[in-house]
Amino acid sequence: MSDGSTNLRSLLNRPYQLLLAMEQRARAAIANREGDQGKKREWIGVGFRLGKERFVTDRADVKEVLSVPEQLTRVPGAKSWLRGIANVRGQLVTIVDLKAFLGGGISMSDRQARVLVSSSREVPTGILVDEVVGFERFDAADHKAEVSKPAIRCEGYLDGSYRRGADLWLYFRIPKLLADETFLDAADRSEAPTR
Repeated sequence: MSDGSTNLRSLLNRPYQLLLAMEQRARAAIANREGDQGKKREWIGVGFRLGKERFVTDRADVKEVLSVPEQLTRVPGAKSWLRGIANVRGQLVTIVDLKAFLGGGISMSDRQARVLVSSSREVPTGILVDEVVGFERFDAADHKAEVSKPAIRCEGYLDGSYRRGADLWLYFRIPKLLADETFLDAADRSEAPTR
């Protein structure tokens, strides 16, 4: 019974042996599958671009990717990087220009620009980026803790990088961004009325 060739039908009248044989086959199948995955574990992220730099973020942190909404309601007294509020299928989503927030200049709302809608329920945010390049697949072993200094100041939101050939993809963590007090405080105090 220990070999995988046992005919399960022959064990129909012996339920305990049938269960043992089924368990052995299940364990063998799991070991096979884990062995294959152990050889090469794949990590899949959403690739995007800010200026000339490439970033990748965890696909679980992105609910969807949208074109830049045509209808944005400006928020009075908000910092310039907070572009406005958009109605996305009945849900109000704050649209933030990531490049402007990071001090890299204003993103142009051209044909390539996209909005990454975060999967966070607490902070429903659309993150405007210069371009979304799609799903990027990496061998999980290619993740490195070190990052080269990016041109745009975003070190506090990075969690290493992935390299594919000559291309370096900085691993941008959206949850770190959404938890940052500087990001959450979008009020422009320079425009506050004086008394």
